[in-house]
Amino acid sequence: MLRWKVGEVSVTSVCELETPLPAAGLLVGADDGVVASLEWLRPWAVDDAGQVILRIQALVVDTGDRHIVIDTCVGNDKDRAVPFFHRMRGSFLDDLEAAGYPRESIDTVVCTHLHVDHVGWNTMRDATGAWVPTFPNARYLMVRSEVEHWSANPTPGEDVFGDSVRPVLDAGLVDLVEPGHVVAPGVTMLPTPGHTPGHVSVEIESGGDHAVITGDVVHHPAQCARPDWAAVFDDDVIAAEKTRREFLDRYADRPVLVIGTHFPEPVAGRIERDRDAYRFRV
Repeated sequence: MLRWKVGEVSVTSVCELETPLPAAGLLVGADDGVVASLEWLRPWAVDDAGQVILRIQALVVDTGDRHIVIDTCVGNDKDRAVPFFHRMRGSFLDDLEAAGYPRESIDTVVCTHLHVDHVGWNTMRDATGAWVPTFPNARYLMVRSEVEHWSANPTPGEDVFGDSVRPVLDAGLVDLVEPGHVVAPGVTMLPTPGHTPGHVSVEIESGGDHAVITGDVVHHPAQCARPDWAAVFDDDVIAAEKTRREFLDRYADRPVLVIGTHFPEPVAGRIERDRDAYRFRV
């Protein structure tokens, strides 16, 4: 289990899955050979075949009196277009409890955005087969523009909003917030739009220590070297690249722990300048 300390705050990774993918299946314009030439990515972020390694995880921010889940992965039992997401039967809730966080103990869920692999465990099936909130004692924080966008523009071929967002809205558990919202003292939803209209990252400050959870502003550490490589899922490619470059510049060569939402184990490290681009040092 991966856990980091940020002052008095802890951040724990609960991994749903980690898998290699062809580089071009994730990053527009990338290919396995170019990615494999970035030696600092091997072996942790690129495998021997030059494929990128992608992790799906939730991150639990524990302030001592608050248990905050950042993103909720893919979820079980859901009809999904991606084959290895389709009707998953994983041990996520057991793993969350083993980490010290039974689902009833979670008081806040932050959705950095509303893509399929960030909202899945917002809900679970009950005995009748209905989708119900997984975290009944939590407030779910969602950026208003994200909810407005995805309610009007559902994901083609799968009902992500219907099975993973609408039930918590209907249960009255959602707080619609704006980018920049303070979740708890020292925990802030940082605006990083482009990947989706209301995308946010999450900044953490405690006791003089700093960390940031990326969300999908950077999908893979290869994008540190090539910020021009868009993710295939970026909604606005131009805005996403601008935000990504600003993000990398903001945190480069600073004592800030960068926790990559989709970065493979060991997940966290530092951004360093590397000539006219960057690299990720674990």
